[in-house]
Amino acid sequence: MDITLIKTFLEVAATGSFVAASERLYVTQSAVSLRVQRLEDGLGQQLFTRSKAGAELTPSGREFEHYALSMVKLWEEARQQIAIPDGFSRSLTIGAQYSLWPRLGFRWLDRIQAMVPDLSLRAELGMPDRLTRFLSEGVIQCALTYSPQLRPGFDVQQILQEELILVASWPEPTLDLDGRYVFIDWGPEFVRAHALSLPELKNSGLTMSLGALGADYVINRRAAAYLPARYVQRHLDAGELHLVPDAPRFPYPIWVVWREDVDPIVRAAASASLAAITGELGKIQSNILSDLANLSGDAETLVLGEAENGH
Repeated sequence: MDITLIKTFLEVAATGSFVAASERLYVTQSAVSLRVQRLEDGLGQQLFTRSKAGAELTPSGREFEHYALSMVKLWEEARQQIAIPDGFSRSLTIGAQYSLWPRLGFRWLDRIQAMVPDLSLRAELGMPDRLTRFLSEGVIQCALTYSPQLRPGFDVQQILQEELILVASWPEPTLDLDGRYVFIDWGPEFVRAHALSLPELKNSGLTMSLGALGADYVINRRAAAYLPARYVQRHLDAGELHLVPDAPRFPYPIWVVWREDVDPIVRAAASASLAAITGELGKIQSNILSDLANLSGDAETLVLGEAENGH
């Protein structure tokens, strides 16, 4: 059976829409419809009830979904096992959101390689929905994300409290950022807290949903934005970015999601190396927050959105 048909079926099942599935798979809607029809013809059963509202699994479709996930997982395991290069005995594929690869994911790869030299590593990039789908299908065995999704067979653990801090590209900045502030959208909770604590910066005129990639924009222009402390540390040290005094911070948890069926030896080594790295990053963040508190003349930094909630 064509594995592409099964993956297409799972994408439609996950999104509840042929249109959304086509966008995620980068094919036309007619191609998605044709693949599902071929699968239905092969099984002799209708898998979806189609309507203007989207596509809903039929009882046969819900039953087939369990087999589809198992088949894709088995396929991915076979593909990865066959692809292990000579000289390596095991493999691990890690996925992460863009903002979590620099200064975290890449360091993790280095540490794992040093600890387990015979482990073949593969890295994948994706937003939370894509990473969740890859985990379900067995394409990746673990993922670093800000927005974990709980699914059967997943083990979700918080590994670090990311600290988003306000930085600017010019020396001695203040909260008077009119015309120079870039709003980076870090999700609904950040948007709400930002509106409560910094209403004067709500309408910046420029919004980015690029995560830490926004740092490149800020550094090369007279601009300011909220960015991860661990990510901007080297730019602060180099004088390319500067802390904005009196600006509240925003704690933003980072999670690792594991498939429960990962090789226990591989997981133990990878978890130990990740714990070591997050411990180092935690100290870096603490030092930056201490510097911010000193600049602000406070014993500790404020948290975005908390003052208005009475904390």
